Amino acid sequence: MWQSMGYVAKAVAFVLFFMSMWSFGVAIERIFTFTQARNQSKLYAPQVAKHLKEGRLKDAIAISSSKNYRYSHLAKVVLAGLQEYQFQQESGGGLSREDLMDTVRRSIQRASALTASDLKKGISALATIGSTAPFVGLLGTVVGVITAFQGIAASGSGGIGAVSAGIAEALVETALGLVVAIPAVWFYNYLTGRIEYFNVEMDNSSSELVDYFIKKTA
Repeated sequence: MWQSMGYVAKAVAFVLFFMSMWSFGVAIERIFTFTQARNQSKLYAPQVAKHLKEGRLKDAIAISSSKNYRYSHLAKVVLAGLQEYQFQQESGGGLSREDLMDTVRRSIQRASALTASDLKKGISALATIGSTAPFVGLLGTVVGVITAFQGIAASGSGGIGAVSAGIAEALVETALGLVVAIPAVWFYNYLTGRIEYFNVEMDNSSSELVDYFIKKTA
């Protein structure tokens, strides 16, 4: 069947194969990153909470910036708040309690936005592949139908032998498009759900950190 396919049909098949490898590559890399983020955050949260309860701010900053938690989304957000709070305390800027908390909140919000953007890296590619792969396969289908009609014109008859190659080519391209699109959509939905969960965790951690600073400065 591959030998009988035309150049355009083969090009479409190569494009679909490339899209499939791209989507699986993104999915595997994101799943690995998200798994590391979840595992490292589970280890990080109780340790930084212990340091903060004991008032050891520098130790909390040190553990937040540790390479052992470089994948942790919580560590990135908490670190931004801790560093901003420490900077304001050491600089003696003379900010009021409300201004200090607003400054810390803005720092945490920036870190949360950057972390969320980093978590979404490559996810848009899955959405693009999932939505366009069926249409790429449809292009191959149209080419296969054209090949079938060319077979009819060449043979002068509409027998099954004249159109079988073109019809088979069309169906294969359609199937390839669906095979590429279905896993891409599944991965996109799964990873998007994980990102939403991470965002909730970051929001909760940010709120708890601000509450801690409010109590500390009371």
